[in-house]
Amino acid sequence: MRSEFQIKLKESLKAKEEVATATIRLILAALKDRDISARGNGKVDGVDENEILSMLGSMIKQRKESGQTYADAGRDDLANREQAEIEVIQGFMPAQLGDDEVAKVIEELVSETGAADIKDMGKVMGALKERYAGQIDMGKAGGLVKQKLAG
Repeated sequence: MRSEFQIKLKESLKAKEEVATATIRLILAALKDRDISARGNGKVDGVDENEILSMLGSMIKQRKESGQTYADAGRDDLANREQAEIEVIQGFMPAQLGDDEVAKVIEELVSETGAADIKDMGKVMGALKERYAGQIDMGKAGGLVKQKLAG
């Protein structure tokens, strides 16, 4: 995945795609920060693929929130920029699972982890993040897990 960032950066520079170039540079800077932090914690190779996907998911979430704030304030130019950045970041993400697939995965993980009630929600969410980082909207998944365990 790291090499993919470098390849896309070179492509965006050649094509003079300003938004893509700036966004990929932000991704690389965030990744470098996380790598430095991980090395300080004993991970010689830096962060792994799941942590990179989680980071990208966070970046998308931040931009959605900012975009909404800009749209509410009537700053469509800035909201459009945030949306363009989201599209660049999503280009690095794996395909998202559909609602039916997410429900099935949650069902499997609830039985696999032995989760019985809402107190066990952390077990299920931890397994989801570990196995499906970047493929599932964790905010939505959290609500579904909560529903499943409360019912």
